[in-house]
Amino acid sequence: MAQHDTALQKVALVTGAGSGIGRASSLALMKAGFHVVLAGRRKDKLDETAKAGPEGMSLAVTADMTEPASIAALFAKTMEVYGRLDLLFNNAGVGTPPVPLEDLTVEQWKTTVDTNLTAPFLCTQHAFRIMKNQTPRGGRIINNGSISAYAPRPFSAPYTATKHGVSGLTRATALDGRAYDIACGQIDVGNAATEMTERMAGGILQPRGDKMVEPRMDVQNVADAIVFMATRPLDANALFLNIMATQMPFVGRG
Repeated sequence: MAQHDTALQKVALVTGAGSGIGRASSLALMKAGFHVVLAGRRKDKLDETAKAGPEGMSLAVTADMTEPASIAALFAKTMEVYGRLDLLFNNAGVGTPPVPLEDLTVEQWKTTVDTNLTAPFLCTQHAFRIMKNQTPRGGRIINNGSISAYAPRPFSAPYTATKHGVSGLTRATALDGRAYDIACGQIDVGNAATEMTERMAGGILQPRGDKMVEPRMDVQNVADAIVFMATRPLDANALFLNIMATQMPFVGRG
C-alpha cells in the first residue's frame, strides 16, 4: 500500500481501539485531525470504530498485545502506510476475576502482566525507534494508567501491580524521551462508563466488605482529556492527568 501524503497530517496509534476508552479516544482524535491506526484483536470491532469516524481518517490493524511479533507487525504496518508516528496511546488492558489473591493462577497473573505492562513497554520501544529518527523528530506517548495506580480495589493484585508498573514506565519514558523530543504522560481514569465497568451498576465490592453501586461518568470525558494531552506542543507535557467520576469513593477513608 502506498504511503499517504504526511506533509500536513498527524498520525496516532491507539491500542484497544475496538471499544470503550479506545474507541471514544480514537474518534475524538480523528475529529481533532489525527489519522488513527486502530489496533485490537477483533477486526469487526475495529471496523465499527472506523465506520463511526470520518472516512479516510483511520486504518484498522488486528494485533494481539500478548504477542511481540504481532506488536512488531502493527508498527511495521503503520510505517508502511503513513511513514511516521506522532502519537501512541497505550490503552489496551485487561483485569482479572475479583477473587482472593491466593486463588489467582500464574497464568492469570502472566496474562495481565503481558497485556497491561509488557505490551506498553514493547509498543513504546517501537515508537521510540520511529519518533527519534523521523522528520520532524519526536512525538508523544500516552499511557492508560488507572486510579489503581494509586490505590487498589479488593482482590485486584495483578491489575494494581501492573498499573503501578505503568506509572514507573511513564516516568522512565518521559526521562529517556527528552533527548529525542519525545514526551510521555499518563491518564488515570476513574469509573468511566464502558463495558469494563458495567458490573458497577449492580454494586462493586468495597474495602469494608460490602457492595456499593458506584457513580460513573461519560467516557467522552476521557476522550476529551486524551485530545487535550495529545495536542500540547512538544515543549509541554501533561505528565499525569487524573479524570474521574466526581462522586466515586476514591478520595477519603474507605
